[in-house]
Amino acid sequence: MNQQPAATPASLLVVCLCAEWCGVCRDYRARFDALQLCFPLAQFLWIDVEDEADLLHPLDVEDFPTLLLAVGDEGRFFGPLTPQIETLERLIRIQTQDAGAPALRDQAVTELVARIRAAKPV
Repeated sequence: MNQQPAATPASLLVVCLCAEWCGVCRDYRARFDALQLCFPLAQFLWIDVEDEADLLHPLDVEDFPTLLLAVGDEGRFFGPLTPQIETLERLIRIQTQDAGAPALRDQAVTELVARIRAAKPV
């Protein structure tokens, strides 16, 4: 993991969707939390899919960890990710370096980003 802070837009949202019972998620959490130090302007959230089922509805999360990356109101990545923090770091860097990266065209993800931003403001 690169220890130098990166220039990150304040509107970058990084969400890990997991479950408390998932051992892979529990092992991943400390590394996920530590990565926030490299991107101090980003908002990192850990959301338990069972505790926050109403927030996630109608989306189903069945594979862990599932990551959501958004810039502003636009979802940029939504899906399962190998639990290697280097992969997440690379995804974040791509989003911070390519302002013209395309948004996801999934209305359910766009609505999820809006619900998360409303429920968990910075």
